[in-house]
Amino acid sequence: MTELLTLWAAWLPELWTGFVLSMQVTVASLGLGIVLGLVLALGVSAPSRLLRYPALAIVELGRGAPVLILLQYLYFGLPSVNLTLTSFWAAALAMAYCTAAYTSEIIRGGLEAVARGQAEAAEAIGLGRLDALRFVILPQALRVALPPLLGFSIMMFQASSLCFTIALPEIVSRASAIGSSTFEYMPVLTLAGLMYAAVCAPATLGVAALEERLAPGGRG
Repeated sequence: MTELLTLWAAWLPELWTGFVLSMQVTVASLGLGIVLGLVLALGVSAPSRLLRYPALAIVELGRGAPVLILLQYLYFGLPSVNLTLTSFWAAALAMAYCTAAYTSEIIRGGLEAVARGQAEAAEAIGLGRLDALRFVILPQALRVALPPLLGFSIMMFQASSLCFTIALPEIVSRASAIGSSTFEYMPVLTLAGLMYAAVCAPATLGVAALEERLAPGGRG
């Protein structure tokens, strides 16, 4: 046990650097993806076919394409048309597209959960459509959508482990490099897994508590 802890102590600085990079690419992809997801949710819900059908096509394509394919496409495919991205931005944009496609449906579900009477009440007090959306509809919709959005964010943090396939030096890539040089694959991958669990396990419990709090009849 002492030998294992000594190895972990030696590897931790290297893995921590990769862990921070994993967090950074996840935050960047979520920041971009959730904003785009909101735009797509509004587009899919729009009465105009010119807005609804293109938005629906973008959503379905993003939901149907695996993250790994999107990563490979942006990093290895785009250079063939003279557009080269760094591994960080290829990862962030690929994961952002996936995030946008899935969170658009989560947000749209939240929008549809808001009673129609809320929009009518906003109109009755003189709010325009945009103001009604900003101040009345969206706050209530996001309250409904928040727990699944947080749950999806945990999944995207876990999915960031796929970024090692495009040479992003995140935690799995660094763990693999350490394993290749030391042949201590099991200990180093165990440490990497524990670092993921240290974030994901408490976050999952937090999401469950938030769902209970926001549920009808809950403490919130």
